[in-house]
Amino acid sequence: MIRDLVIENRSYRSFDESRRIGREDLLDLIDTARLCPSAVNRQPLRYRLVYEPEEVEEVLGFTHWAGLLPDVKLPPDGHHPTAFILICCDTTVTAEPKSADTDCGIAAQTILLMAAEQGFGGCMLGAFDREETAKSLRIPKKLSPMLLIALGVPDETVFLCEIPEGGSTNYFRDKAGLHFVPKRSLDDVIVE
Repeated sequence: MIRDLVIENRSYRSFDESRRIGREDLLDLIDTARLCPSAVNRQPLRYRLVYEPEEVEEVLGFTHWAGLLPDVKLPPDGHHPTAFILICCDTTVTAEPKSADTDCGIAAQTILLMAAEQGFGGCMLGAFDREETAKSLRIPKKLSPMLLIALGVPDETVFLCEIPEGGSTNYFRDKAGLHFVPKRSLDDVIVE
């Protein structure tokens, strides 16, 4: 079951805008993420929910998608995410946000696995303008933006594939626009 969710949980970059994600859906995701382990149990993460269409479009303008595909506009017009979750570190709890990186990764993966279980999909975005996003969303100075998660109902399929001998781990799109993500083999990742 978990393996199926991990396989289903890809970085989606095209969404069905007619199927919105609302506040209650996002609260459900965060209610699960808040239960995750946290270093020294400090629980420094805070979450800003973005689901109003105008606010979603404004935040989208501060993002940069699919750096390995510079000639492809992602997400395509008419296929934008319908929500975002901005994960922040509360610097009054943990002075150095870098120390919350592991917490952030655990929470983000949990959010996306839960989203996959509910029929949603998303993409973790580290490539976004933190300062402009924080200003736009009126994030208090004590909260340091760490990661942005785009969410929606995916309208694309992402295929996992083996890395060809001497090949690259770079994701790519074929001539039909299908998205492929090469994965290392089990033998390649085991240290003996």
